[in-house]
Order: sequence, then structure tokens, then C-alpha cells
Amino acid sequence: MSIDAFLITCEHGGNRIPASCRSLLHGYEALLETHRGYDPGALLMARELARSFAAPLVTSTVSRLLVDLNRSLGHPQLFSQATRDAPATRRTQLIEQHYLPYRQRVEHLVRQSVSLGRRVMHISSHSFTPVLDGKVRHADVGLLYDPDREGEVELCARWKTLLAAGAPELRVRRNYPYAGKGDGLTSYLRQRYPSDAYVGIELEVNQGIVRTGGPRWAALRGLLTDTLHTACASELPVPGAFHSTAK
Repeated sequence: MSIDAFLITCEHGGNRIPASCRSLLHGYEALLETHRGYDPGALLMARELARSFAAPLVTSTVSRLLVDLNRSLGHPQLFSQATRDAPATRRTQLIEQHYLPYRQRVEHLVRQSVSLGRRVMHISSHSFTPVLDGKVRHADVGLLYDPDREGEVELCARWKTLLAAGAPELRVRRNYPYAGKGDGLTSYLRQRYPSDAYVGIELEVNQGIVRTGGPRWAALRGLLTDTLHTACASELPVPGAFHSTAK
């Protein structure tokens, strides 16, 4: 089955703190400019993908330090160190004002396409810090997917091959620096839609490239977009489909 609809999201697109929430961040303001506050470059990447694919775009520029839109309700990292000890009523407000509207918007778009018989390709745009807790991440790009969903496996294998052909020096890794099956928006949607209706990929870009900027960052955005078009140009496998093993 081919991809019939595209959806681009960015859960950590900015480090904005609404005026009504600023008191919650007292003492944690310095974190806003770090990877704990937002994903640098992820919003620009998402916008360029959405424009290129003429796809719906859902983004948030409110800092993840308030509430993390890429975590499930009840997850221990849903709230940051700045907000997890806030009164329960205040945390409920953050969920109602920021979390639920975002998640409901994304799910509405997926449900709308699936109800029309379309297979949705969802790219969730993120970036990662080059060093976390003293450990260097050895990658420029990460493609995160569920290894039990054949369409996602196939898509990321194609995408990685095309990226290697276009930029052999680029370090592209699958399910790195995080596991694609870990808690997140794509994992949530996989639980609700079968693989013949939904393909969810998290794109992770090294923030070292983003913060350096210049021609390399611009070229990477173009390469990621162009190679994704090519990777999606032919049909992806669906469960139960016959695949010949003939050489």
C-alpha cells in the first residue's frame, strides 16, 4: 500500500513560556536555552518538510519544561523538574491548556485521513543534544521507528540508504539515540491505528549541526526532504502481504 497522506509535527519547537506560567519556571530560567527547554532546529525542519509535502503541520513553541507533549499522561517525565512538584490543580491546567489541544489536533488529523481510507505517513521532527550526561552521541541523524512494523522498517531502511548515497560522510543511525518503541506520540498513535493505516517516524537531528548553522545545516535539511520524497515514492509493505524471497 502506498502513502496517501502526510502529517508533520513538532512537539518541542520552542522555549516560550506564557506570562501566566512564568512563576513556575523561577530558578529554572537558564534551562530554557538548553536541550531541556526545546529542540533547536526541529521547528524549521518541520516547516520545510510540511511545505515540501504540502502536508498539515502541527507544532508547539511552548517549552517542554512546562509539560512534555511527547510523553503519555502519567509518564514520569510528562512534567519537568520545574513543574512536577507544582500543585495538582496547576498541573491539570497545563495539561488542559497545552497538552490536550495539541494531542487532540494531531489525532484528529490522523483519524480524518484514516477514515477516508488513506495510509498516513507521520514525521515527528526532533533534535538531540550531542552530549548527554557526559556521553557523546555518535550520530548526525537518527531515524526512530517500531521494528515490529514492517512499513516503518522498510521506510527507514530506504531513507538511510538514500542519505548514505547523497552524503556518505553523514552518520545516520536507526533507533538512535533513542529507541523508536519508547514512549512518545508516534508510539501512542501506533496503539490506535494498524500499520496499514499509520506509519510513524521520529526524525532526530544532531543539535551540533543546527547550532553551527550555515551551509551544512541548510544542505542537510534539503537532503532529508529530497531523500524522504524518494523513499516514499514506491509502495511500503503491509502486514500479510506476500514478499518473494527469490534472488
